[in-house]
Amino acid sequence: MSGVSTVFKKLFGLINSIRKIIVNLVFFLVLAIIVVFIFAEEEPIIVPDKGVVVVKIDGILVEEKTWVDPVDEFLGDTFGSGSEQPETLLPDVVRAIELAAEDERVSGIYLDVSKMAGGGLNKLEQVGEALLNFRESGKPVVTYGDYFSQSQYYLAAYSDSIYLNPLGGLMFEGMGAYRLYYSEMLEKLKVSTHVFKAGAYKSAVEPYTRNDMSEEAREAAAELYSSLWSNFTEDLRQLREIDPRALSGSLDDLQQLLSENNHDLARFAVASGLVDELQSREAFRQRMIDLTGLDEDEKSWRRISFQNYLTSAELMTAETEDAANEIALIVARGTILDGYQKPGMIGGDSTAALLRKARLNDKTKAVVLRIDSPGGSGFASEVIRQEVLELQEAGIPVIASMSTVAASGGYWIAASADQIWASPDTITGSIGVFGLFFTIEDSLAAIGVYNDGFHTTEIPVIDPTRELPEAAGRFIQQTIDKFYRDFVTIVADARGMSYDAVHEVAQGRVWTGAKAQELGLVDSLGDLEDAVAAAAQLAGTEDYKLVKVEPELSPREQFLQNLFGKAMVLLPENDNQPRLDPIQQQLMRIWGDLQISSKFNDPQGVYALCELCPVN
Repeated sequence: MSGVSTVFKKLFGLINSIRKIIVNLVFFLVLAIIVVFIFAEEEPIIVPDKGVVVVKIDGILVEEKTWVDPVDEFLGDTFGSGSEQPETLLPDVVRAIELAAEDERVSGIYLDVSKMAGGGLNKLEQVGEALLNFRESGKPVVTYGDYFSQSQYYLAAYSDSIYLNPLGGLMFEGMGAYRLYYSEMLEKLKVSTHVFKAGAYKSAVEPYTRNDMSEEAREAAAELYSSLWSNFTEDLRQLREIDPRALSGSLDDLQQLLSENNHDLARFAVASGLVDELQSREAFRQRMIDLTGLDEDEKSWRRISFQNYLTSAELMTAETEDAANEIALIVARGTILDGYQKPGMIGGDSTAALLRKARLNDKTKAVVLRIDSPGGSGFASEVIRQEVLELQEAGIPVIASMSTVAASGGYWIAASADQIWASPDTITGSIGVFGLFFTIEDSLAAIGVYNDGFHTTEIPVIDPTRELPEAAGRFIQQTIDKFYRDFVTIVADARGMSYDAVHEVAQGRVWTGAKAQELGLVDSLGDLEDAVAAAAQLAGTEDYKLVKVEPELSPREQFLQNLFGKAMVLLPENDNQPRLDPIQQQLMRIWGDLQISSKFNDPQGVYALCELCPVN
């Protein structure tokens, strides 16, 4: 026995030694890479004369990037793993396009949407408007694709010319949303679902109580998506001369068009006016060389990424002197949670702290709260709204500017602003609340496990292993109803409407920004630039500087940001981001939903969340 023990000890020692060697090798390799990057001489960014700025949108367009630990980001970029869902910052894209329009060194823009995953119709419109303004300078915008998704094509339509691979294609599947329903599964697992809601159209809890969509939810979805689809197709008609059959949504029309073109998707795209010409990759490369001239080093056309171009252009831009007046820009993007959260999520405490920081700055003359959120915690939403009231009490006007979505809790934090601005395509409203939890007493009983004990009061204790008493259910529903009444009252008081008038358009119903303006829930239609101008007007100032208020980094985060940020600048561009197939995209969406649900932390368990709204 002792001999066997000795063998295993030696084997374990060998394995442990190998582990240490591997760990040390990886550590010193990473350390060596960091040292090389830190002490490497930075090469200046050169904008090629008559070159093209490559506006490549990876992943989704966002108002603010999700926070990633600098170490994880550096290692991901170094070893090519990257983020599962890349993000491209909308303001950077727009700013680069604006600068390129006035830059004599730039001969055009190449729009690369091959790996774009969307980002909201209003965001695509903002980039598109910047491209149209760029085209007015006389410089072309060109796009090439092997295949275009619906959102990719929408942005490509703002180009002068669209080229498609001869074996490529595109088609429009329309807009809508499908969900998984778990009611029958929960019954079979003997899981008890407890749902409490206020609002006939508040359907966020339906997947746990039904096996299909309710008529109220179907009605709301039909009106919302039909309106967005109408805007989408009308924009395309304005941008290009497209065969109406290609946009009709009729399968018969599509079949007819395909039959006329030998069922060739690429030929169908040309014949329908969707693209201008079919070209192979090499033919397109030669076309771009003719436009820009040959880059002798790369043996291709002259180009620079919009990120590098933006860095170079801003280095050449003279620093403006500190203005006496500032308009503070605060971005609230993501699901609303209680406490402090990193960018990519909205923390009740962290966002309130940003608003407070702006209020305590003597230079702040107005605040623009840019919202891109489907809502979340009711309590956290109210914490943020209370800071909006403090700003107004201090004489600082607040403008709420809605991005792709500002619904439910996202509308709650906007409700008391001096003015509310939205895009015509913004998804907003969803004024309603709900509570949801599960108990598994029947599941446990089925395997012979029971819960029993003693408690000193009749106050209900929510225990997932015990049956919820009927009185406790009534108590919780009364709390939900009170929250809803508070929500409607807040909106009524802020908007100068009666309680009944708000209730009529509330009840969890979602609206587009244009419809919300008709209903009195929104003041004006416009983008962020319009909201900033409105803020300046309310503040009574024409001389101001727009300053984004951001959370302060901890000493550790600041050190790592400086350390790895410098190293990442020297990394070659990673162009190996894999494309996600439709199944992977759906699995990522489900996983994202599960992650969000796991982070729900409202102290009262009351949520103002829009179930139809995308989380970007």
